[in-house]
Amino acid sequence: MTDPSRTAPPAADPAALRLLAEGVARDAAEHLRGLPRPWDTGPAGGSVGTKSSPTDVVTASDTAVEALIRERLAALAPRDLIVGEEHGGVAGTDAERVVWVLDPIDGTVNFLYGLPWYAVSVAATRGGVTLAGAVVEPVSGRVWSAAAGQGATCDGRPLAVSAVTELALSLVGTGFAYDARRRGRQAALVAGLLPRIRDVRRTGSAALDMCAVAAGWTDAYLEHGCSWWDWAAAALVAQEAGAVVRVPGVAGLPDPDDGLGSDAILVAAPGIATELAALARGHGAAEV
Repeated sequence: MTDPSRTAPPAADPAALRLLAEGVARDAAEHLRGLPRPWDTGPAGGSVGTKSSPTDVVTASDTAVEALIRERLAALAPRDLIVGEEHGGVAGTDAERVVWVLDPIDGTVNFLYGLPWYAVSVAATRGGVTLAGAVVEPVSGRVWSAAAGQGATCDGRPLAVSAVTELALSLVGTGFAYDARRRGRQAALVAGLLPRIRDVRRTGSAALDMCAVAAGWTDAYLEHGCSWWDWAAAALVAQEAGAVVRVPGVAGLPDPDDGLGSDAILVAAPGIATELAALARGHGAAEV
C-alpha cells in the first residue's frame, strides 16, 4: 500500500498537504534524533554558531534537518516554493503556488542544552495563508497537525481549546526576543499581566506553546518578535482547535493595526481573548 505522506499531493488540497507535512516532519524528527547532540560535541567542534546576537544560536543539526526537508519537498512537490529559517527562500504571497514554510528546530536553545521542548515545524501556505501544517516533537514523538477547515489533532486525537472565561484563572505562555533591550520591554509587559492572570509559562518553543493552547494545556500565548516559520504551522493547529489567533502579516501582507504591535502573536481561548488583548494593550504591547 502506498503511504500518502510520501506521494505528491494534489495542488493546494489542504488534506493532502497535511499528510505530506506530517510525513516530512516525522522523517525530519527521526533524522534529528540520530544526529550528534551539540551538548556532546560542544561548540569547539563547530556544531554551534550564532545569528542575530550571541544568544541567538544555530546548530549544525538545524541546517542538516532543513536540508533534508527541502530535499523531500523538492522530490514530492517540485513546483512549490520553500522558505526556511536557515536557508532562506522566496517569501510568497503567490496566489497560485504553494509555499512551504520550515523551522527545522523550533526551540534550538532547548535542543542545545538537552531540554526536551523543541520541535520540527512544516507548513504549506498559499497567498500568505496557511493551508496545512505539522509540528513534530522529536523527544516525545507527538505529532500535532491541522488542515484549514478540517480541525486539528495530536497523534490523531481531536484538539479543543480550554473553556476558561475568567482571565484571573488563565495560564498564559510567552517568550522573549534575543535583543536585550527588547527583552526588557517584554519583561515589563509580562509584569503588568501577572497580577491579573493565574500564572505565566515559558517553554522556549513558540510552536509548542501554540500547540499547548490548542490542547487546552494553557489558555493563551502572547509573544512579540517571532518569525513566519515559528508560527506558520502551529497557529493553524491552534485556530482549528478553536483558538482566537492573531498573527503578524507575512510576505508583503500588511500587519494588523490593533494596538498589540506589528509583530505580536496572540493565541487565546475565546472566553478570555478580548480581555487579554485589552490588558496587553494597556501595558504597552504596541511599544514592545
